[in-house]
Amino acid sequence: MKLIDKSKKMLKKYSHAWVLLYLFIYMPWFTYLEHRTNVHYYIIHSPIDDYIPFLEIFIVPYLLWFLFVAVTVLYFFFTNRSDFYRLAAFLIAGMTAFLVICTVFPNGLNLRPVVFTRDNIFIDVVKILYQTDTPTNVLPSIHVYNSIGVSIAIAHSDSLKKHPHIQHGAYILAGLIILSTMFLKQHSVTDVTAAVVMSFVVYQLVYVTQTRKAPKLSQQPI
Repeated sequence: MKLIDKSKKMLKKYSHAWVLLYLFIYMPWFTYLEHRTNVHYYIIHSPIDDYIPFLEIFIVPYLLWFLFVAVTVLYFFFTNRSDFYRLAAFLIAGMTAFLVICTVFPNGLNLRPVVFTRDNIFIDVVKILYQTDTPTNVLPSIHVYNSIGVSIAIAHSDSLKKHPHIQHGAYILAGLIILSTMFLKQHSVTDVTAAVVMSFVVYQLVYVTQTRKAPKLSQQPI
C-alpha cells in the first residue's frame, strides 16, 4: 500500500509530465522532413553570410545547446510548474511553427565548406555533424529559437534571479550558441533573423500577455 500511495503522490506531483509527450510528435515529423525525397528546396542565403568565416571552435557551444536546453527544461520541470508550462508553451509553439514552415516551404543551405584547410579535433567533430545533420530544414533556426526561449525562462525565474551568475552565464552561452550556427555554416543570417523575430512574437503571447492578465500570478512550486 505504501508503494501505491507513493506512486500516486509521484504521479500527482509530476502530472505536468504529459507535456513531454510532444517529443513523440516533433521527432517523427522532423525525421520525415530530414529524409523525404523528390522535394525542391529553396536555398536560403544572405549576402552577409559570405563575410562570416568558418570557425570550427564554435562546435563546442553548438553541441552544448543540447545540454543547455535539456537541463533548463528539467530544472523547471522539477522546481516550478508554472515556469515549466510557460517555457514548454514557448518551445512547443516555435518548434511546431518550424515544422509547418519546413513542410510547406522546404528550405536548405549551400554554405558548408567543401574542403577543410585545417585539421584538428574540432574539424573532426564538425565532419561528423555534417554527416549526420542534413543542410535542410533550416528556417527558422531552432538552435537560435530554443536558446532564446530558455534564456527568457531563466530571466523570468524568481528563484534564479537570486543567482545572477547563473543567469549571466546562460545569456553568454545562448549568445555563443547563436553565433555558432553561423560560424559553423549551419545557418544563414536569414535563419537566425527569422528565429529572433519568431521569438519576439511568441514571447508577447506566452509571457507578456499572460503577465498582463495575471500580474500577480502565484508561483506553483513542485
